[in-house]
Amino acid sequence: MNSRAFGAIVPPTGTRADALAQQDVDAQVAALVARAHAAQRDFASAGQQTLDMAASAAAWAIMEPSRNRQLAELAVRDTGLGNVDDKFQKNFRKTLGLLRDLHGRKTHGVIARDTEKGIVEIARPVGVVAAITPSTNPAATPANKIVNALKCGNAVIVAPSPKGHSACALLLEFIHAELAKAGLSPDLVQMLPAPITKTATAALMRQADLIVATGSQANVRMAYTSGTPAFGVGAGNVASIVTTSADLTDAAGKIARSKTFDNATSCSSENSVVIESPVYDAMIDALRAAGGVLLTASQKRALQDVMWVEGKLAGGCTAKAAQTIAQLAGLDDVAAQQPAFLMVEESGVGADHPFSGEKLSPVLTVYRAGNFAEAASLVERIYAYMGAGHSVGLHGSDPAQAVTLAETLPVARVIVNQAHCFATGGNFDNGLPFSLSMGCGTWGKNNFTDNLGFRQYLNVTRVAFPIAAAVPDVDDLLGDYFGSVGR
Repeated sequence: MNSRAFGAIVPPTGTRADALAQQDVDAQVAALVARAHAAQRDFASAGQQTLDMAASAAAWAIMEPSRNRQLAELAVRDTGLGNVDDKFQKNFRKTLGLLRDLHGRKTHGVIARDTEKGIVEIARPVGVVAAITPSTNPAATPANKIVNALKCGNAVIVAPSPKGHSACALLLEFIHAELAKAGLSPDLVQMLPAPITKTATAALMRQADLIVATGSQANVRMAYTSGTPAFGVGAGNVASIVTTSADLTDAAGKIARSKTFDNATSCSSENSVVIESPVYDAMIDALRAAGGVLLTASQKRALQDVMWVEGKLAGGCTAKAAQTIAQLAGLDDVAAQQPAFLMVEESGVGADHPFSGEKLSPVLTVYRAGNFAEAASLVERIYAYMGAGHSVGLHGSDPAQAVTLAETLPVARVIVNQAHCFATGGNFDNGLPFSLSMGCGTWGKNNFTDNLGFRQYLNVTRVAFPIAAAVPDVDDLLGDYFGSVGR
């Protein structure tokens, strides 16, 4: 790994010195990319067994309990986000699930044959992947991207968030140790050296073959405008609907687990819950029983003042425990109750109602809706403000309502009767692939709606052999049209 720092670089001001500094960054990144390409060329031709070995090495590097614990502790210490035990669980569970999804998958050579159509599909690596990763998951997200990239025969260079650099660097130490056991080059997995700068991250984006970007929307937009093919994710602001047919105790327990896990660092944690009016009071009681504390109007104002400063979400409350947030807001009586999460009632949506947006903290906004149609309409308004494309939760016993949400709301996923932050990125009790990066489609200004997985790290070459010609008759294809409007 290149130990030269990019910290001496000053923001561009148009001077000759700035131009030289930019050239220096470009050259340093180019050296990383060149080493990655050299390692990747040999690795890509080594065969499926070697690719699988590399992916397994990277996975075990984070899953091994003592190393996992070190990573979780370092992540919380240096980012100040989340809590150690939940990060430990996330690092293991997300990687184990990814291994399950990849097990037995062919990502090298011929991966499919269609004799009827005469098509043979051959997997090809994309080359060098730039993995842009967030501070909220400074070990789990890089590990997920590294495992996927290696499984598909690629090299990867990680651009972590500045706060997450130390945890990512430790993860790479562990990965390099495992790669060495397998006789594989450490240059297959590299990262930008500290201090991480936008200048260096942008240079990596321009020089890589593919970008996979998770984190701030600023980084995602930079990825999409870099000139390099990119997969980026949308903003989170998940809402869940609780209907009159829901098991309220079950729903409250699952929402509480999702809202509190890792202090709500996940983009898939509920930010709002919309409750049908006939069960509103009973659901509030159930949420209280699950550890929530409903704030009064004056307490809500005090919380708003500390959570948003000049219209921006304050870092002091992000991914902190509910008791800590209550103390920061001067709500000592609330803090004394040792709340698992805080609840505020809301009726409005938009910038004038900041609780309608993403909070990245164990604070849950509660809405009342007259019926299911009103609830769905309210969620649509929330997503028009923030979170379009991501997902929606539904607690109830009518599967037709889930289909209605899928057909009408701007979401890529409808999560039914599950703890949302675990389910959205794949879980062992649903069929979604394990991922920490959720595509949000055109609603979220993304180019895909899948959970980011190994297929995004592959090129596929198709061989087309000749087959017997089959020319259809025009009337077979247009008969219904002609029957309706004539020729």
